[in-house]
Amino acid sequence: MNTHKTLIVGNWKMHFTIGESSMFIRKLEEQLKIPSSVEVVVAPTTLALQSVSLQLKHHRKFKLAAQNCFWRDFGAYTGEVSAHMLRGLTQYVIIGHSERRHAFGEIDKDIRLKVQAVVRNQMQPILCVGETAQERADGDTGFTLHDQVTAGLANITSEEMHRIVIAYEPVWAIGTGENAKTTDVAAAMKLIRKQVKDLFGKQASLDLRLLYGGSVDGANATQYLALPDVDGLLVGGASLKPEVFGDIIASAKS
Repeated sequence: MNTHKTLIVGNWKMHFTIGESSMFIRKLEEQLKIPSSVEVVVAPTTLALQSVSLQLKHHRKFKLAAQNCFWRDFGAYTGEVSAHMLRGLTQYVIIGHSERRHAFGEIDKDIRLKVQAVVRNQMQPILCVGETAQERADGDTGFTLHDQVTAGLANITSEEMHRIVIAYEPVWAIGTGENAKTTDVAAAMKLIRKQVKDLFGKQASLDLRLLYGGSVDGANATQYLALPDVDGLLVGGASLKPEVFGDIIASAKS
């Protein structure tokens, strides 16, 4: 759908100390061959971002993503890290992951303010959307995706849409080993792209990068990447294993 490189994002979640993160990056650098047609992003914990950034400073083989941020640039918000603080350190920020929505109670208002903050600070938000098992069983996948996309992008203009990445992650497939059927993924991706077209116009929908995530591994990456509306993958547990992550990146090349 667009001319961007295939985007592979490894979300490490709450894994690896600072030292372990450094060692893991070294393993990835030694083992991975990244094709020119593929862009690889890793999302360490917030504590490890700066050290990993310095480690990659002279040979940006990978780009960096933060796993979350706060929407205010500064202020009396104990324990938070703002998008403004991440500026210059990361290129991407993951926003609205299902674990943030369901485990930490983030609502649509939080997510749209965070998306806006990331764009305001010259980074690219990876907006995560996806239905729960109950919503899927009730036949509400389309309604859920419509509402989450509309709410998440409510503060964004058509001129800013070139910064947006959307990741479709069916909640029932994340970390469960239950793989979504390619037909279901294709239908969801089509709905998301149409929603962006309705909101921001045809060009924005064509330029939009759509990722799929949900128990992605080396065995199923190829089938998801082959779908016409899929521009990359958001990888969870499989990104913690250099060999498997390497297989996924190789799938992106093919």
